Amino acid sequence: MTMLDNSVATLNQLKKTPFKTIKTVSIAIALGATCTLSMAADDIRNTTLTQTSNQTIKPSLKQLPKNLPATPQAYTYGVRPFYLINDMDESPLKEELLACSAQTPSKTNFSIAHRGAPLQLPEHTYDSYVASAQMGAGILECDVAFTNDGELVCRHAQDDLHTTTNILATPLAKQCTVPPIIDANGVLTNADSIECRTSDISANQFKTLTGKMDAANKKATSIDEYMNATAPWRTDLYSQNGKVLTLKEHIALARQLGMKHTPELKAPAVTMPFNGYRLDDYRQQLIETYKAAGVPANDVFAQSFNIEDLDYWIKNEPAYGANAVYLIDDSNETAKNKTFDKDDATTWKHSLAEIKARGINIIAPALWLLVTTDDNGKMIPSAYAKQAKANDLKIITWSIERSGPLTDGGDWYYSGLGEAINNDGDMMNYIDVLAQDVGVQGIFSDWPATVSYYANCKGLK
Repeated sequence: MTMLDNSVATLNQLKKTPFKTIKTVSIAIALGATCTLSMAADDIRNTTLTQTSNQTIKPSLKQLPKNLPATPQAYTYGVRPFYLINDMDESPLKEELLACSAQTPSKTNFSIAHRGAPLQLPEHTYDSYVASAQMGAGILECDVAFTNDGELVCRHAQDDLHTTTNILATPLAKQCTVPPIIDANGVLTNADSIECRTSDISANQFKTLTGKMDAANKKATSIDEYMNATAPWRTDLYSQNGKVLTLKEHIALARQLGMKHTPELKAPAVTMPFNGYRLDDYRQQLIETYKAAGVPANDVFAQSFNIEDLDYWIKNEPAYGANAVYLIDDSNETAKNKTFDKDDATTWKHSLAEIKARGINIIAPALWLLVTTDDNGKMIPSAYAKQAKANDLKIITWSIERSGPLTDGGDWYYSGLGEAINNDGDMMNYIDVLAQDVGVQGIFSDWPATVSYYANCKGLK
């Protein structure tokens, strides 16, 4: 979902402190296969696009099977929330969270799975999605891109296959927009410019790929070196399967997992129209896929950084447009010739009143846009957050657990928070300010158990 790529980050050295005893926790440890995708290929072959002989892409919708039963989940927190709570400075919030240590994990819509659970499992893969459900996330994201035969698939960007899949180790690499170049000595010579798009391949070809942790070494001299670049604070322990999904498969899986849906329409990397496929066709196809699947509009939160996508949905699909989410950061909401300042409205491209007047009901600013600090270094709501609330906009935010260790204050996601963030435990304080003071309706997380634990403790459904 995010526009910022933190896949190759500098590792800060964790401070080593004695692990404090936490109350015994009786929870289900269930990151095993509690759910399988039992749909046959014919059952999920619906919103397909066919190419005519003149290469014009035309939607051809068929009905998805409906009323699939949800598979019962055994929810788990694992150890990470307890590590974070133990690392907090002494405070009433820490005591409150510790007092919830024996609670039974449960699903909550406050916890939104950001691409699944990509802190440790490859993003937008089957295993990552299932893990996020088992951690209690109530809403599942699919970043939507399209293939060259018009199938919608789950990828964070149309042009990220070279960093999120094994495409460079397959014969499909030669179809990439900018394929790898190996010289006569076997040396990779263009690591800094390789680009592989979903629109370079067909849906069937996409399904042959294996998802991997999002990373690339742009100085590599071999394909292996290029691909094996996972940040040290992540892991490849769970990267062996990497099953990638189309949007149709994603919908079927989310339904089986009992989760709601938040698809993001990704900006095309190709010039539109693409083989006759217009931007409006793309916008409509996303909604039609959910309609064909029988997913009610109030269970779908379509997202985009492009405000015109929301204008289209509000006008043409008002039931789905009512829940459409406008994604916001400094890349798309900075006024011309300004530097975005969350506490200075003159630096914002649109006022929050203007956004509300367009018919948008839900915004999703990046975390740091919503929180600032007072003179004492205490985290408080920003002017941006206050104006959003004053204009009756619902707020969700992204993304917790997207960064490495926080001993040095974190990265872009913690911009402007200074000394308020100086250890991993401060992540729980950040969540608390967002939930209680800003009043967000949900938080995207790369490790949903952290948000689920907090929400369960606070009774947030």
